[in-house]
Amino acid sequence: MTQQHLRRPGLRAAGAVAVIALAAAGCGTSARPRPDAISITTGACGGWWHLARPGWHTFTIRNSAGAGAEVNLVSPATGAIYAEIEGLGPNTSRAMSVNVGSGTYAFRCLIQDTDTITGPSVRVGGHQRGAPGIVPVTSQDLVKPASEYHAYVTAGLTVLVRQTQRLAADIRAGNLSGARSAWLPAHLTYERLGAAYGTFDDFDGEIDARADGLPGGVHDRGFTGFYRLEYGLWDGQSAAELTAPAGYLLHAVKGLQKAFPSMEVDLLDVGLRTHEILENALQFQLTGHDDYGSGTTLATTAANITGTRELLTILHPILASRYQGLPGVSTWLDRLSALLRAQDHHGRWTPVSQLSMTSRQQIDAAAGEALQVLAPIAVITEPRRT
Repeated sequence: MTQQHLRRPGLRAAGAVAVIALAAAGCGTSARPRPDAISITTGACGGWWHLARPGWHTFTIRNSAGAGAEVNLVSPATGAIYAEIEGLGPNTSRAMSVNVGSGTYAFRCLIQDTDTITGPSVRVGGHQRGAPGIVPVTSQDLVKPASEYHAYVTAGLTVLVRQTQRLAADIRAGNLSGARSAWLPAHLTYERLGAAYGTFDDFDGEIDARADGLPGGVHDRGFTGFYRLEYGLWDGQSAAELTAPAGYLLHAVKGLQKAFPSMEVDLLDVGLRTHEILENALQFQLTGHDDYGSGTTLATTAANITGTRELLTILHPILASRYQGLPGVSTWLDRLSALLRAQDHHGRWTPVSQLSMTSRQQIDAAAGEALQVLAPIAVITEPRRT
């Protein structure tokens, strides 16, 4: 998985708790009351609003301040966020729809270059449950997980250097059968380092680049890394043809190992990659796109799941109290892993192109469900001002 295919979230993922669900076209007024106007100014947030009853409500948020703002509906007692709007420009309005339960609420405004403002607390009566609130995660909360992940990657790079050395040595010695056996373990080690790709800078392109977009495709001189060797090893190229690409890969891996101690894992990436690693696998591995001859993209997907699980383990103290759907994440990752293992025949993996229709449908369905339950984690773990 290469860095250019990873993306930061724009719109919030559907189904994420504490995610703002914008008013959908076609929703009748019988289902949701008329909007309540909420005004933001430089010195005030929310005003004296009230709701007659709990249930779905659509607020119209108007930013009358002179700068952009983020607006959250929160619990004044805990700071838990029930809904949010980001990037609300000056003199603009936007709808915020949320299922408001019985309890106490306030609007919290984070206006650019000003201190956070919390508006008056409003009590909504009754005994009705609404959307769950999520206690925001701060940058400080993510420092320890990022440090733990940095250590995980450091250990993985040590293994990767050793495995890549063996791969390159086999090619130099003309032992192409041994090189084919050495290629997969080394590549899978790299693929388990899922959250760090954005940290690797140009090294990722040198180590795990695809031939996509290169003028000469797989024959282009700019095609390097594991996929370059995979193509050559399974397409009948000679040791003489592969020695230079193998040496280049080893040089890049050693360079990454040397540079990584001074690199910092982006705090946003720690949670974001829990979804994007598998999303990338669905697009490039489970379609067979990244099969350059070895037929092992299902093994790569299994390695991606290992990387995802490592992130989930590190983030568990943060997620356990914030994400009610966390048990479902394990359920679907387990299901997907079992389906993939069924295609591992003593180290010989079934290529995607040779999967039965039933197996392919089951794998794709499990991957889709896993992605659905992983999606809210990026939103929950996004570091926020409080």
